[in-house]
Amino acid sequence: MTIKDIARESGYSVSTVSRVLNNRSDVSPEAKKKIDEIVAEHNFVPNNNAKHLKQIASETICALVKGRSNILFSGIVEEMQKAFAKTHYTLQVVYLDEEDNEVEQAVIQCREKKPLGILFLGGNPVYFREMFAKVKIPAVLVSTGAQELGFSNLSSVATDDKAAAKCAVDYLLAQGHRHIGILGGNTKLSHTSRERLKGCMESFEAAGIRFDSDRYFVTARFDFQSAYRAANRLMDTADDVTAVFAMSDVMAIGAIRALLDRGLRVPEDVSVMGFDGISMADYYNPKLTTIRQQFGIMAQRSVEILFEAIDLKTGALHEIIPFEMTIGESVRTIG
Repeated sequence: MTIKDIARESGYSVSTVSRVLNNRSDVSPEAKKKIDEIVAEHNFVPNNNAKHLKQIASETICALVKGRSNILFSGIVEEMQKAFAKTHYTLQVVYLDEEDNEVEQAVIQCREKKPLGILFLGGNPVYFREMFAKVKIPAVLVSTGAQELGFSNLSSVATDDKAAAKCAVDYLLAQGHRHIGILGGNTKLSHTSRERLKGCMESFEAAGIRFDSDRYFVTARFDFQSAYRAANRLMDTADDVTAVFAMSDVMAIGAIRALLDRGLRVPEDVSVMGFDGISMADYYNPKLTTIRQQFGIMAQRSVEILFEAIDLKTGALHEIIPFEMTIGESVRTIG
């Protein structure tokens, strides 16, 4: 198949097809969708890239990282790079916005770069259900479980987000807090945020506490600035909170700065608890109380599972890595 064949089948001009193949922005969404479907159906590779693709196909593995400022994922990528340095494989890292469709990007990578495998750092199960059948190579979803998705070529290594978040809120309740605010991602787009919110709700329900999500749950992106703004919105609508559970340490640090700028002390006036266990949490003032994900183990197992799937043709494997709660200085006991 040639570019002319694609043009004939799609009904668009050769120049339009060329612009789509070169990822140009001056193409209508309808044209791009139609041409991409034909390219994918015929597994078409432009001639000028074919030689290069053949050379790299034997050793490249792609890591798709959701969230350009996700410090936890940065730590995981660093550990993965250490593991790759001991092999003949090359790790190609592609950073996405935290709200991007990572599976759509994987389909593009498979078509254009021909990797042997894919590591997804973060993912939305909805996108996997819709599109992952188009990905024919081994893949591992890191930090989100994939067992329920049922794909034979998709493994996963994750923390039990719901159980970990329940543990966090259980701890705050045990310290006497009853008015607890929560900062988390968009639960419609973020599976991780959705699972963590479920864990929070389970904790409140077990304690017989009615949680008013309109007042006490505020969404934010997983970065300092967004969390700072979200914490201010939380305090504007629920100034009776005595504790905040942030669904990432980055969010927790952004929230602490917002509280301090409002003239509040942490933890004397408002306690703050994080999630992830990034190294910054140990050195921040106050030292964060947080749920620590064992990202080194997650990185190592993800790479090992993918290598086994590529080299030994093993099927899908799903592992849950235990979390730890570390007690810092950012939560106080009341009542």
